Amino acid sequence: MGMFCGIDWSESHHDVAVVDEAGTLVAKRRIREDPDGWRQLLDLLAEVGDTADAPIPVAIETTRGLLVSCLRATSRPVYAINPLAVARYRERHRVSRAKSDHADAATLAHILRTDAPVHRPIPADSELVQAIAVLARAQQDAVWNRTQLSNQLRSALREYFPAGIEAFDLKNVGLTSPEARTILAAAPTPAAAAALSVPDLMVLLRTAGRQRNIATWAKRIHDIFAREQLRQLPLVERALGQHALALLRQLDAACHAADDLTDCVAVALAQHPDATVILSFPGLGPLTGSRLLAEIGDDRTRFTDARALKAYAGAAPITRASGKSRQILHRRVKNQRLAATGYHWAFAALVSPGARAHYDRRRTIGDHHSAALRNLFNRLLGQLHHCLHTGQPYQESTAFPPPQPAAT
Repeated sequence: MGMFCGIDWSESHHDVAVVDEAGTLVAKRRIREDPDGWRQLLDLLAEVGDTADAPIPVAIETTRGLLVSCLRATSRPVYAINPLAVARYRERHRVSRAKSDHADAATLAHILRTDAPVHRPIPADSELVQAIAVLARAQQDAVWNRTQLSNQLRSALREYFPAGIEAFDLKNVGLTSPEARTILAAAPTPAAAAALSVPDLMVLLRTAGRQRNIATWAKRIHDIFAREQLRQLPLVERALGQHALALLRQLDAACHAADDLTDCVAVALAQHPDATVILSFPGLGPLTGSRLLAEIGDDRTRFTDARALKAYAGAAPITRASGKSRQILHRRVKNQRLAATGYHWAFAALVSPGARAHYDRRRTIGDHHSAALRNLFNRLLGQLHHCLHTGQPYQESTAFPPPQPAAT
């Protein structure tokens, strides 16, 4: 009889349950995430019939961690079940809402026993793609962290030093720029900023790496800092300056982390065979392309067709129909990282004449900006799916053919 394994994982231990096709609990055990616990798990599975030719499938609520990595290395099917889905399955058997780690492990095993075809195993991505995923997600997290810290710093400066915001309120500059971080670190209060001379500012700008228009920049910043402005009480101002310095240190670390990870991601993507196809698309550079590859992977069997990939990315709409009511809405349950990358990709792809014409056509029929970009992302994603499966690069004339003249 077939066997199915469920593992309820936690930080300190993992509960394992194995059931057969009839739903009978065959074995259970609690293991730790260490070599001894891993050997106990393998021995338990071997006792109930696990072999290299017919490995027992495993259901677990996560795709990450050492245990999942080791399970995938054994070439067995590993299913990552959404915790919300597990909660719904749990309510099928008990309405009292009783819960335990062992019961959750058994529930995961029963999910595979009854509904394995409607769930997908973790894709068999290559080692390089898994490494790219780690780097790309870490870089994306660093960018989000950088944005959050920049907003916190801006909020702090508005309390006592609005001139510090105005001085760097320029296109492609902002508080995350090296110039802003260097000057604000040297003069975190209005009093210290007003004491800076033009030569002092020129030295700071050179220290930040600025090479052009240094005198113009220094004169403009000096005029802003020397301007009359409202001030906090002296002790309060110094305290707010210390707060801003603490935020600046965190922001500086986040900026360096994002820049370093960007370089690492670009190097890793260049080693992957899919890089040529991905980078041939308009709007996709090394960073955006790495984020895209990290989320879709290189397992060609992961998505049955382009529609499945579009649904996973949130680019395909969802229909809700009941009786005479029928609504077509954008999909909210999706891969949020892939959806965020798709928005930037579609916006950057507007340099393509065909993509721009498609976007303008969607705006003409009434789509808002976000909806038009989402529709463009939907189309580009389908084209990427086709190109990756066929191994051919992007071609503008094929992707967006010119309109045919109307028949006479």
